[in-house]
Amino acid sequence: MSNMLRVVVDGIYRQGRHNLGINLVAENGQPLPCWQPGAHIDVHLREGLVRQYSLTGHSENTGHYQICIARDKQSRGGSRYVHDILRPGQVIDISPPRNLFPLTLAGKVILMAAGIGITPLYAMAQALETAGVPFVLHYYVRERGDEAFLPELSQPFQHGFCEIWHSSEGRSPRNHVPAELLEPADDTHLYLCGPEGFMAHMRTTATQHGWHEENIHIEAFKPLTTALTSGNEESFTITLASSGQQWPVPPEKTIATVLLENGVDVPLSCEMGMCGACLTRVAAGEADHRDTVQSDAEKSAAEQYIALCCSRSLSRNLVIDL
Repeated sequence: MSNMLRVVVDGIYRQGRHNLGINLVAENGQPLPCWQPGAHIDVHLREGLVRQYSLTGHSENTGHYQICIARDKQSRGGSRYVHDILRPGQVIDISPPRNLFPLTLAGKVILMAAGIGITPLYAMAQALETAGVPFVLHYYVRERGDEAFLPELSQPFQHGFCEIWHSSEGRSPRNHVPAELLEPADDTHLYLCGPEGFMAHMRTTATQHGWHEENIHIEAFKPLTTALTSGNEESFTITLASSGQQWPVPPEKTIATVLLENGVDVPLSCEMGMCGACLTRVAAGEADHRDTVQSDAEKSAAEQYIALCCSRSLSRNLVIDL
């Protein structure tokens, strides 16, 4: 916990029908570390409950951090804790910001968000406006009243604009394709954030209309479907490059679980392949990548990194740099 930042919940406020905005300030009153749009933090809500949330708002403001959290009916604890238990004045620990979804200042940027996926894209819109980069933000919600940051997004921008679409009024992501998605260009980049189905649909639509993969950027708030299916998995051996120690990894266990059971310290956070905390260099063997942190290019690069919390091995033995 030595690299953790101790912060105070400075305010909690309603952001649409199902979301809460949270302001965090340093307990010692000092500025918080700088961050760029797309960055997220690990939030230690209580012992054993750590969740990742995107920073949002104006990235140049280091006097406080702003996050926004939806009430999730499928909550594994984080959303429920924030909405039902977290209160102003409470002191919690957070990690320094990490950015696995960086913004590229292209000739033009198309931002497409669904639901709480607006959080990093709202920060990107603010940064693009400041930088004078043309942009369009398409924001999909179920019905009026669900929008987060509605007053801010309703203000006129000098360099872009925001369109808010409501599924209840016939403008769902499934049946509505913005004109910008039909007009790919080499100097235009597309950023997608929201539920898995939304991102997969928009990505497929974009590629079908000629978008290059390298111009499409995705942030996942939930892991893409990579769950272990013990009936179809093969066992393999995990070996530590530093000591030569090795252990079998059975179908029903992750690499991280096996390492922890054998006294090897593993930096874990989301445990879903989303945050990158447990990425470890592969010294030998072939990884079976199941994370959503790394790009396709990174997963096929000469130097490989594996997410110990979810990925497996295609080779009988996998040697990792621990």
